[in-house]
Amino acid sequence: MKKRFTLFALTTLAIILTACRTVPETGRKGLSLVSDEMLANLSEVSFNQLKEKDKVSKNKAYNQQLDRVARAIITQANQTTDLPPVSQWEWVVFDNDEVVNAFAMPGGKIGVYTGMFDLIETDDDLAVVIGHEVAHVAAHHGNERVSRVLLITGVGIGLGVATGGQDADTQRAILAAYGLGSTVGVALPFSRRDESEADHIGLLYSSRAGYDPRVSIPFWEKMGAQSKFKMPEFLSTHPSHNTRIRNLEVLMPQALAEYNEATRNK
Repeated sequence: MKKRFTLFALTTLAIILTACRTVPETGRKGLSLVSDEMLANLSEVSFNQLKEKDKVSKNKAYNQQLDRVARAIITQANQTTDLPPVSQWEWVVFDNDEVVNAFAMPGGKIGVYTGMFDLIETDDDLAVVIGHEVAHVAAHHGNERVSRVLLITGVGIGLGVATGGQDADTQRAILAAYGLGSTVGVALPFSRRDESEADHIGLLYSSRAGYDPRVSIPFWEKMGAQSKFKMPEFLSTHPSHNTRIRNLEVLMPQALAEYNEATRNK
């Protein structure tokens, strides 16, 4: 059993070390086990299905604002990343006032629900949202999340093989502990990290595009006020409201410097 487990552990470590990429702006090493092309194709299918299922808004003001802000931020993101050019992106306003949400998919798909515009007063506000979502794509968080699921599943299977010589009760106990640990100890904390990283990268993108980063704090405060149920941070996929604000305050001097540079000659 010990030899099997050692071989499995070494193989897993080798996969992790050879399947990493560097996240722009933060320099963190991210896991990447799936091809970007595959995820982009899956996103294309999912996005098209969503457009068929949900009504697309014809609100001219919303669509023009999204077009304006998305183009500006993606243009900045393209300066330091391998994202598709602006011409290959697609963004859609979905007509649902009950949904206060936005998302971005690998390959260049952005969706914003009309409910989000109830909180958006200016282009600067929308830039906070779009910067955050584009940052998820730029950092390949979608690839990381899929890769983590694949890795967690593979490790679980490997543990089952490595502990095959144990009695059934012992094996079940080990796998149960692994399942709990991988969810609370790995999957959720990594998701919170992704959200904080998207705040970080997105704020830099929006600042470089000439949008005032100072609006990000009151905007996220409004978003926080929308949540009727506050889940404990260690069981949440998002950082707590207070954690998010503290992180933004730390980043603000850098973001303001980027903003002042971008707007100096305007």
